[in-house]
Amino acid sequence: MSLVVLAVDDEPPALDELAYLLNADDRVAFVHRAGDATEALRVLRDTEVDAVFLDIRMPGLDGMELARILHRFARPPAIVFVTAYDDGAVDAFDLGVTDYVRKPVRSERLGESLRRVTGLRVTPPPQPAKQQDEPSIPVELAGTTRMLPRSSVRWVEAQGDYARLHTVDASHLVRVSLATLAERWADAGFVRIHRSYLVQLRLVAELRLTQSGYVVTIDGAELPVSRRHTRELKDKLIRAAKHDWTR
Repeated sequence: MSLVVLAVDDEPPALDELAYLLNADDRVAFVHRAGDATEALRVLRDTEVDAVFLDIRMPGLDGMELARILHRFARPPAIVFVTAYDDGAVDAFDLGVTDYVRKPVRSERLGESLRRVTGLRVTPPPQPAKQQDEPSIPVELAGTTRMLPRSSVRWVEAQGDYARLHTVDASHLVRVSLATLAERWADAGFVRIHRSYLVQLRLVAELRLTQSGYVVTIDGAELPVSRRHTRELKDKLIRAAKHDWTR
């Protein structure tokens, strides 16, 4: 499938490099270019594109704000963030971006993004659109940015201004605070049990009192529960259990 794409970056050398790499891929039929978000919107007003490869930090309307506008299109293009920074990770997964590529851009990494975009274009969306775009968050894995589904996160541990996401078989450090994740993931069943821990409530195997206080067990790991969160956690576990009994 031949793709029509739009490359957006306010730095001419970076835009030239991105457009060159996109043009070099056989899946790309044409690359439109824009030096800022306003110019990008002019292109999108007159042309339908399959994907927008978008820098985040730009003067005026930045890449994140542009992505929110594109997300409201009747037929939104796939969005791939191309950035030197990782502090947009949380907002990126909220927007359901297709990929998150770190600069300097490598042709192989860009090829993987184009493969994902192509998959979206050739695969019709399920009807009805239930959980069509599972929330995910960009994480670094062996030098490559991957989109980690939120549903695979079992618990989260605060590490300064960062958070470590624990899955069944790995952990990933992301540049976002635990407080931010606690607020944004509350509707997905994540609850705060300690100033340093956030857990998926449905995965709590037990709440147990030890000599040093309460702990919860998830996947065999014991995580501390602070005194201020104990009562709320007990109530939520009881409500969850009653819901299961009455279903």
